[in-house]
Amino acid sequence: MSSSARDTVLNTIRRGLRRGPLPADQEAMLRARMERPPRHLIPARSRVPRPEQVALFVRNVEKEFGTVARVAERALVPAAIADYLAANNLPPRFAMAPHPELAALDWASRPLLEFEARRGAATDTVALQHAFAAVAETGTLMLPSSPARPTTLNLLPDTEMVFLRVSRIVGAYEEAWDLLRAENADELTGGFLPRNVMWVTGPSRSADIEQTLELGAHGPRRLHILLLDDDPRALPGAVAAAPDPRPEAARTAAAEPGQPASPGD
Repeated sequence: MSSSARDTVLNTIRRGLRRGPLPADQEAMLRARMERPPRHLIPARSRVPRPEQVALFVRNVEKEFGTVARVAERALVPAAIADYLAANNLPPRFAMAPHPELAALDWASRPLLEFEARRGAATDTVALQHAFAAVAETGTLMLPSSPARPTTLNLLPDTEMVFLRVSRIVGAYEEAWDLLRAENADELTGGFLPRNVMWVTGPSRSADIEQTLELGAHGPRRLHILLLDDDPRALPGAVAAAPDPRPEAARTAAAEPGQPASPGD
């Protein structure tokens, strides 16, 4: 949005509120709040060593009717996809998020797999999405919208497969927001957020009718996560001194259990 268009919108809002620009002290307070967003309490269950944190994420996904396949190497991801589709009697065709990391997978190793890198469509049976991050405390995927991660892939197909790196699993929601803010920064604006951020915990489900649980009520009836073990510290029996592949924003815990994540207000 150009500065003139923005000023037009803001002036219209001000006229509706019957006031002019904010006083300098209030503007400074709001800018400080946006630069250092206040956070909520951090559950103690997410403050555990990395292997337990990843295990917690997997347990919570499975508790919510999702499935997880841990993949040792990136080169094995196409094979894991082929195995899942065959095991569930699904066609070897799917819509795929046009994300560079997915495009770079060794698809030649599974030539029977067919895919189109595009947005989701109502006729899609299966989709492959790329996860930005995930939250261990609830087994939730963070899927911000972008040209490389079309939101329609999260809603329209009957089966959604999601590629996720172990290094992108954080303990609490606040840490996922930290990661998103840290990686959505530019020189022009200083930082921005996507127009849409979807939090996905298991497949779509509803028990609105007679309290009978139905999967696929408002979206995919299956959610399968392809979890790439790229973090040596998260493997069972891992040594704490192993290199940490996580982004800088994901390495520091947001807060101690039961305490507000600094800066709180």
